[in-house]
Amino acid sequence: MKKVILGILAIVLIGWALFDYVSNEATKNETKKNNSVISSNTDDDVIETNAVGTKRGSIAPQFELETIDGKVISLEDLRGKKVFINFWATWCPPCRAEMPDIQRFYEDEEVVVLAVNLTHTEDSLSTVRGFIEDGDFTFPVLVDQEGKVAEMYKVNAYPTSYLIDSDGRIQYIALGAMNYDLMVKEFGKLE
Repeated sequence: MKKVILGILAIVLIGWALFDYVSNEATKNETKKNNSVISSNTDDDVIETNAVGTKRGSIAPQFELETIDGKVISLEDLRGKKVFINFWATWCPPCRAEMPDIQRFYEDEEVVVLAVNLTHTEDSLSTVRGFIEDGDFTFPVLVDQEGKVAEMYKVNAYPTSYLIDSDGRIQYIALGAMNYDLMVKEFGKLE
């Protein structure tokens, strides 16, 4: 009788261990899938160029847009500062999910955040205003009414982010939502 009970107990323990292992692997895979950032970044040194473009090492294309409050911001006027440009929309779940991390990044680091709303894809500007107000986001939100800046930066995935160094060169590109830790890590590499 003891052997039967010990056998059943051993089978239960082995089954539980297998179940726990499979569950943990599934959770890890789901986390990786949901938090993945696709980028053209490698740990290789960036080859800097004086050419304007959207590749790492290129001078970021200049633009001028109005904020949601009507203030005009020009990227050229920010030369000498580190800039985080994020292309996003309210209808995009990963965009919405990363906004609190962008707010924290904006508050914690000496970085200029330009959240370029893909307004040409939105229902209305009031939807954008409502989302910003509801989230208590205080970084500048720029309005890309016609999608010209998104086109200039070749934005095909939402969200897309660019980290630009104080010389105006693109140093990091992220296609997909970034989390706070990744923002801080890549920002720390900027000069």
